[in-house]
Amino acid sequence: MKQLIYILAFFASTLTFAQNNQLFEEANALYNDANYTEALEKYKAILDSGEHSAELYFNIANSHYKLNHIAPSIYFYEKALLLKPNDKDIKNNIAFARNMTIDAIDSVPEVGISKLIKNATNMLSFDAWAMASVVFVLLFVVLFIAYYFTYSTSKKRFAFVTSNLSILLAFVSLGFAFHKFKLVSNDQPAIVFAQETKIKSEPNLRSSEAFVLHEGTKVQVLDTVSNWKKIKLSDGKIGWVMNDDIKMLKTF
Repeated sequence: MKQLIYILAFFASTLTFAQNNQLFEEANALYNDANYTEALEKYKAILDSGEHSAELYFNIANSHYKLNHIAPSIYFYEKALLLKPNDKDIKNNIAFARNMTIDAIDSVPEVGISKLIKNATNMLSFDAWAMASVVFVLLFVVLFIAYYFTYSTSKKRFAFVTSNLSILLAFVSLGFAFHKFKLVSNDQPAIVFAQETKIKSEPNLRSSEAFVLHEGTKVQVLDTVSNWKKIKLSDGKIGWVMNDDIKMLKTF
């Protein structure tokens, strides 16, 4: 019975894949003919089927951009970047889309040790740092065994020094792994979808207005209270916005 279920699931997924490929080609043809609204409908049909890819998000963003939809175009370019962070075409197009936004927000540059640690942490992914720590631990075990069974003074000294260096690097790699995990967990970007939204100083409508944001602006979500989200801008400003006025990026 289970084998039958697996076979049916396989055929269903194969059929969906074929249908999505056909839809994707049809959408691309419509896009090339400047039928951006119709192309967008077909791209969204693929998205509704559960498929997620940088190429799909990129084409959806391009369609929105051609239709002058500021927030959706930036939103889907950003989602494409999450899947392909080094793609030059995505970076180039999102730069054009960002030029349509109203809010000009400066970024506060990181300096000193915190910048060095962050840059070093971002050199590898969480999985890569974790794997590095495991490799260094295994290297430590091998070198420690070599130290224990070696009788040559020079070889014993070399094994002792390198084994200690290996365990030190293992702890450093583990530290970077946890730091990377923290950075990724705390990174909760969102895009403002409301044409204009008043950011409050507290999570209620009666609180004072902190500042105003417009569609397409990227924010970092720090906290959630009821129907409000605490956000932070790249220039350090903090305030509260209603849930419906923004859309989280890390939702697939």
